Amino acid sequence: FSSLVFVTLREGHQKAVADFENALPRVTYIVQAQRLFGDPDYLLMVVTADLPAFQKLYDEELSRLPNVQRLTSTLVMKHVITDRPLPLE
Repeated sequence: FSSLVFVTLREGHQKAVADFENALPRVTYIVQAQRLFGDPDYLLMVVTADLPAFQKLYDEELSRLPNVQRLTSTLVMKHVITDRPLPLE
């Protein structure tokens, strides 16, 4: 079960960003995390066993990450392209 979680931080100063980023590796269900320009601040790719497991993770862990102001999520319907090699020539 895959979902994309967009994170907006409450504050953008260096310590707040560092605290948030340092907490991410402890959430083993986050398989990718990118810091973005603009709003939202981060995109997390989250994989859980099913929807109830995602809801529990969202409520008990993701919402409690340091400095989180808002979480917005969308569910992945289907993976169309995965693990494509980078087109580096």
